Amino acid sequence: MIKPSMLRSLQSAVSRGSSQLARRGYSSESTPERKVVVLGAAGGIGQPLSLLMKLNPLVSSLSLYDIAGTPGVAADVSHVNTRSEVAGYQGEGELGKALEGADVVIIPAGVPRKPGMTRDDLFNINAGIVKSLCTAISKYCPKALVNMISNPVNSTVPIAAEVFKKAGTYDEKRLFGVTTLDVVRAKTFYAGKANVPVAGVNVPVVGGHAGITILPLFSQATPKANLDHDVIVALTKRTQDGGTEVVEAKAGKGSATLSMAYAGALFADACLKGLNGVPDVVECSFVQSNVTELPFFASKVRLGKNGVEEVLGLGALSDYEKQGLENLKPELLASIEKGIKFAKQ
Repeated sequence: MIKPSMLRSLQSAVSRGSSQLARRGYSSESTPERKVVVLGAAGGIGQPLSLLMKLNPLVSSLSLYDIAGTPGVAADVSHVNTRSEVAGYQGEGELGKALEGADVVIIPAGVPRKPGMTRDDLFNINAGIVKSLCTAISKYCPKALVNMISNPVNSTVPIAAEVFKKAGTYDEKRLFGVTTLDVVRAKTFYAGKANVPVAGVNVPVVGGHAGITILPLFSQATPKANLDHDVIVALTKRTQDGGTEVVEAKAGKGSATLSMAYAGALFADACLKGLNGVPDVVECSFVQSNVTELPFFASKVRLGKNGVEEVLGLGALSDYEKQGLENLKPELLASIEKGIKFAKQ
């Protein structure tokens, strides 16, 4: 049993459902063996994400990879007294070994956004990184669930899909764009305005993962609060601009790394629960979709033993949200097509 209260609260935040499973009489011995790989583990998101995954009792093997600096991160994280064994790998020569036998691969690799930089500016650097990592995934762990964090997600997920198609390993149920940070922000900002405890708040966020493509559905938020229209507009804008808010607050010294690591850990936990057969695990994610005419779209997804069990519809939208949906489609489609074009070059 882990004694420090700090560690306990962190673990429960990341994996509340896992601890509920344990309380129902499952010991850690009966929890399936699960290998989680973090690609980009020495970076600003990768380091806190690696720590949070080390705290997750559903992880039995934690594999940390980066081009440099990973042995130190792995040694540091490995001293945390939780279930998972930690291994660090660095350099392209060790990528295969890092990936072999993976159940879930989380990709925060790439360069962060700097002041004045759009997510689009990141494109060429991060797109190339994603392309090479996904080529390795298709070779060494083609059945793994892939959690894409590297921005711009609206383009990197389509790139990954094309790489997997070319390799003959594509399964649309196993590829996820992690949009959980948009949900985390929407919940936090809504709770503040509605004056309700944030732990009980739920807000679906659909569309994509950049600027106006992020569409929080505050009309479906629970618990219900009758917020004025101008408050909803302001909350929507703040959710869309959350990343910029952090970049500016850090005055050029970084981007949203800690909140993104938390969101990434939440989504990976949901994937692990789904793999382990926990029922009714539903999260928003950017996946291949028929919900709109766009080939990829973020909406609520039911997770299970094969990854995506069901892509859920949008539900009833307010007039403001309907307009937001129409406004985001051209930009999201352009980002998707840009990713596909890059992958086919």
